[in-house]
Amino acid sequence: QVQLVESGGGLVQPGGSLRLSCAASGRTIATYAMAWFRQAPGKEREFVAAINWHGGSTYYRDSVKGRFTISRDNAQKSLYLQMHSLKPEDTAVYYCAISSNDGAPINIKAYDSWGQGTQVTVSS
Repeated sequence: QVQLVESGGGLVQPGGSLRLSCAASGRTIATYAMAWFRQAPGKEREFVAAINWHGGSTYYRDSVKGRFTISRDNAQKSLYLQMHSLKPEDTAVYYCAISSNDGAPINIKAYDSWGQGTQVTVSS
């Protein structure tokens, strides 16, 4: 499968900003959508944001709307998440993923390939 590598995580104070990146390499696959999910300790992995690869339609969970922006580079198969006004509840490991089918972009089961994650910690 395709390999995904996330980067850009780190420690930031509440109200701060981070930009996450995800680079895809390896076997070429059909891409319908890419997304960011996150998982906090003891919690289930949850949807954060997704983007339709060709049309560019975006999807966000309610708690990040207006604060996070997802974008992609189709040619380079790269995914980004610009995060502003970060809150302690945003603390989690953030994962990028690719969907090679036409399932709902917000559905975790639509995604075929996953990165190893990058830690985001929001704390004073």
